[in-house]
Amino acid sequence: MGNPSATLSANEARHLLRRTGFGAPRTTVTQLTGRTRGAAVDGILSFKPTKFKPRGSGTDARLYSWVRYMISSKFQLQEKLVLFWHDHFANSDAKVANDRFMANQNATFRKFCKGNFKDFVKTMNTDVAMLEFLDTVRNFKDVPNENYARELQELFTLGVKDFNGNANYDQADIVQIARAFTGWNYDYRKAKPYFDDYYHDYTADFSERGPKVIYKNHGGFQPTGRNYAPTADDEGAQEINAVIDIIFDHKDTSGKSTVARFITQKLISYFAHPAPSAAFVDTVIAESNFDGAVVDPLKPAWNIGALLRAIFVNDEFYATAAAADPSTGFDASTPKSVKWPTDFVVSTMRLLRMRLQGRYAIVNGGDYRSVHDHLENMGQHLFEPPSVFGWDWETAWLSSSTLLARYGFARDLINARGTSTSRFRPQILVDLNLTDPADIVTAVTDVFGITDQLSDGEKAILADYLTNNGAVSSLDLHDYDTRNLKLHGLFALVMQTAAYQVH
Repeated sequence: MGNPSATLSANEARHLLRRTGFGAPRTTVTQLTGRTRGAAVDGILSFKPTKFKPRGSGTDARLYSWVRYMISSKFQLQEKLVLFWHDHFANSDAKVANDRFMANQNATFRKFCKGNFKDFVKTMNTDVAMLEFLDTVRNFKDVPNENYARELQELFTLGVKDFNGNANYDQADIVQIARAFTGWNYDYRKAKPYFDDYYHDYTADFSERGPKVIYKNHGGFQPTGRNYAPTADDEGAQEINAVIDIIFDHKDTSGKSTVARFITQKLISYFAHPAPSAAFVDTVIAESNFDGAVVDPLKPAWNIGALLRAIFVNDEFYATAAAADPSTGFDASTPKSVKWPTDFVVSTMRLLRMRLQGRYAIVNGGDYRSVHDHLENMGQHLFEPPSVFGWDWETAWLSSSTLLARYGFARDLINARGTSTSRFRPQILVDLNLTDPADIVTAVTDVFGITDQLSDGEKAILADYLTNNGAVSSLDLHDYDTRNLKLHGLFALVMQTAAYQVH
């Protein structure tokens, strides 16, 4: 249930910050501890979407620009949402082949990230990168291309099946919706979409295709379905918006809004945990009026920000704040989420108060690799998701090679030297006057916000590393060799723990 009046414990404040942003600095955790969930969440959601757009020549330069912005931005939830929508509307520059189009799309995600979802989808219909990636520009009246019509339903709005396992659409719906999107193209120089009437499918010209009716067998529209262009005056450029209006009226076989359930489940899976209950999904939809079930000017339908607030004040959102049970690991009893590579990199850089070095965004130590190379080795190349399905989440992020890449990133960070912001500076993170190994372990795990997520046994192992298995009882962190070997190494080990790989 939603409980905006409940006060946040330190553990819950840390969890909220980790899930809605990149890392949870101790000072910010302290500021939120004791505040109500509602007040804390309202503050996190209060940002006005910025007009930032990744800049530079080439996709890699745009990637460097965006990652740097994520590291430095005050609006962490905004960037967490932009990352989500980049995966949801997964377009790749490998096919679009235009970094300007991809950067413009990234700016569109920022503009709509917490706004009206229906308006968002309508805008994406004619996003230039989308027009190219899903072949709308190759969707002609003579031979309609079905790619966008299929993915619009399967991936962007409805999902293939509803919560009861029943199909949400069929091939006939794909065919008919494809007709609506014929005739759209874009001006390359201006990077703007336009409608070409000559290439559009008009009913009078293709009478054998019948009227433009969809969802005769799905969506709760009865056997007659819904006609998105019932008269000649309704045909033309406006058909694509009419299609979206009908899709957003679609009901599943439980009589619930299909779009609302699909998007809400995906947002919960991203921000809370990978297996949300149907009750959790339906509760936050009702509390936010996301599906517009009631007419309420104070709670307009399809407001993403209102939906997020309902998620972030819900008891079930905080259920995974506790440490995983070491006897069961990260299973259904404590459904933790694996950090995305971008989240792992950006949150670590922020917590260590480090910046990337130079034009090529280098981690200035170890193998001196660019952030592009680090992320790609971990399995995530921004602006180039592997397919229209986006990236596979959760344990798909973890393999022997990608874990080694995460460990290599940690190693390179603690070896980073150079300018004041690109080098590793443990002296600004922990008190060098500490001498007790257990206290030093706590100070370092506190930097990463995982002290409460580690078992006593894990902490003892880290202390054993500091003391060479008990050979020494105290450390002098002011000594260069001790600090450079033991303290730097401890930071790397903590970054490599299982507890730091998950939320």
